[in-house]
Amino acid sequence: MHDVIDIVKNIESVYESDTAFSILKDFERVIDELDIYVYENWGDGELVSGPMIERHWVTCEFMWPRDSMPDPAGGKRLVDYDCKVTYEKSSILKPRKIKEPDDIRPGSKKGKLDRHPIWVVKIAMPKDLILNIYSGYREQLDFVKEPATASTQPAVDDVPQEAEQQAEGGAV
Repeated sequence: MHDVIDIVKNIESVYESDTAFSILKDFERVIDELDIYVYENWGDGELVSGPMIERHWVTCEFMWPRDSMPDPAGGKRLVDYDCKVTYEKSSILKPRKIKEPDDIRPGSKKGKLDRHPIWVVKIAMPKDLILNIYSGYREQLDFVKEPATASTQPAVDDVPQEAEQQAEGGAV
């Protein structure tokens, strides 16, 4: 079971740490480059915990409402790239909006906590995959065209073509 407060604390810790934030961006870049967002509901996931950085793996957990489970074909695609993907039914505690006095927790001015069913998808991604996708991304950014230089070879237009010679009646 997850709590909104724990999720908010996790997001705050990600924003406070440049390393965690950059790794989370790289994690998302891999998911984007592997076209996981094409599968139904994958774009609607919210970060629950992570990134948890281990020696060879980076792990994140995402949540979806129970009625909009992400398409398992997206998880299968990640497994094809050596990721570990697990699906779990869970729930999240959210405070109730106060509309009447019965919605208030006894002894406080806060709303009662309600359980909402969710799907939690845990993705463990190898660091090698993140590095490979990132290095390909860097190569695209670093790609610079070489400036044109004068060549000693004749231009293509100056060399007579075989078809032109035959049309003119010349032998090849």
